[in-house]
Amino acid sequence: MARTKRAIAAATVGILAATTLAACGSDDKDKNTAGGGGSTVILGTTDKPGSLDPAAAYDLPSWTIIRNTFQKLYRYPEGSTTAVPDAAEKCEFPDPKTYTCTLKPGQTFSDGTPLTAKDVKFSFDRMVKINDPNGPAGLLAAMDTVEAPDDLKVVFHLKAADVTFASIVASEVGAIVPAAKYPADKLADSGFVLGSGPYKLTKFTADQQAGFELNDKYKGDIKSANGKFVIQYFPQSSALKQAIENGTVDVAVTGLSPTDIQDLRGKSAQGIKVIDGIGSTIRFMAFNVKNAPADNKAVRQAIAQTVDREAMIKQAYNGTVDPLYTLVANGFAGHADAFKEKYGAPSKEKAKAILDAAGVKTPVDLTLWYNPGHYGATTADEYTEIKRQLDESGLFKVKLETTEWEAYKKAYAAGEYAIFGAGWQPDFPDSDNYVAPFLLPDGTFHVNYNNQAATDLIAKEHNSADPTVRNQAFTELQKIAAEDVPFLPLWQGKQVAVTRPGIEGVDKTLDVSVLISFWVIGKK
Repeated sequence: MARTKRAIAAATVGILAATTLAACGSDDKDKNTAGGGGSTVILGTTDKPGSLDPAAAYDLPSWTIIRNTFQKLYRYPEGSTTAVPDAAEKCEFPDPKTYTCTLKPGQTFSDGTPLTAKDVKFSFDRMVKINDPNGPAGLLAAMDTVEAPDDLKVVFHLKAADVTFASIVASEVGAIVPAAKYPADKLADSGFVLGSGPYKLTKFTADQQAGFELNDKYKGDIKSANGKFVIQYFPQSSALKQAIENGTVDVAVTGLSPTDIQDLRGKSAQGIKVIDGIGSTIRFMAFNVKNAPADNKAVRQAIAQTVDREAMIKQAYNGTVDPLYTLVANGFAGHADAFKEKYGAPSKEKAKAILDAAGVKTPVDLTLWYNPGHYGATTADEYTEIKRQLDESGLFKVKLETTEWEAYKKAYAAGEYAIFGAGWQPDFPDSDNYVAPFLLPDGTFHVNYNNQAATDLIAKEHNSADPTVRNQAFTELQKIAAEDVPFLPLWQGKQVAVTRPGIEGVDKTLDVSVLISFWVIGKK
């Protein structure tokens, strides 16, 4: 589904699914009813999944697999920011702290195991119990307990009113796993996937390939434009570019360099198409506020005052991304360029004044960690340019460090890095998802940030269905982030896919979810 500007505007209202899900019917008007026959679509990418277990999966390539192989109670169709029933017939809030769902009868997992309310309860309880440090359990912070009074009814009891809970449940954090097949207190074996979604995983070789076939036990509304789907993982962008040129893959996403994309735009005569889509991914530097020198707010502010986003984007990304001056992506509710308002144009003189006022001796030694394997090879150019800018100011002396992705994410989760680069795509289409995971204590990136005013504002927007109240809270939260700088927003991405001749439907899935819906992509 292609997110239009109109659809993005709808997302800016907050998409308070909590107040509208019960009214949604089961008619998915965006479903693809084209018949794909037995065609196989091969998609290439450099972005590799971190985990296939929903309890530990919290990255784009992992959630892409989960989106296509698991059901949730509700789901976001391609082309829409309003959730529709998936495994549930309906969900509703009988009161602000209770969320009830009624399941569709007769559903099964891909191995024929019946899907009941017990499995839904198990899935949510399991995620919270495992609480994997790199997983999405933090999204369920509002959940207190879950009941399954009968085979078709699920009741969620919340700790406090939270209008975003319905949106969260419709995201991939709500993936339903079979209680009889998944361990309750630990992750499943690597490569094991058993869901009730439109596809089933038939082959998985880490860092190489994932193969999928249609799930003949699936009873949902999705119709597929293909018969099989394959994801081919490539070690670097040059190999991915070569694969799309020679036809080894049908579609290329996530991993092509700006230079690759520019070159491929010139090959339309060969039937190669470059498709641009709306993006909601953001990139930023994170500061562990308990680790020196990031524990000094003046140092963080001086870095914010020095970094020139536009120069970095020109140097590293050839204009294929947009500068970002706040945590909330452009196009979402309450977006305000808080960092631009506070710091203005980059200025080493102003940065020096900040450090001098705090009595900080210069140059300040900084170690910046980044990961080009997960975030793309161009990340190295990005951080090389940031290092150049900071070093050239005379206020900092920068050392760049990197390591492989698994070690990288474990290290920042354990608080080993003072400053590190990271990225984010929204879990659900609400501005809350750009502030709560970042600014609440024990946030997703483990930066040890704790500001009571920010915590109170997040509680305020969670408790209100009034867009005006929520937008005011989002604006204040962005001002707090610009003042304290636990994160330094750098840029907002655009989605780009490249297709071979005969491939259709890719434009339908380039949306703010940043997840690929296999079923809309067909091959003539």
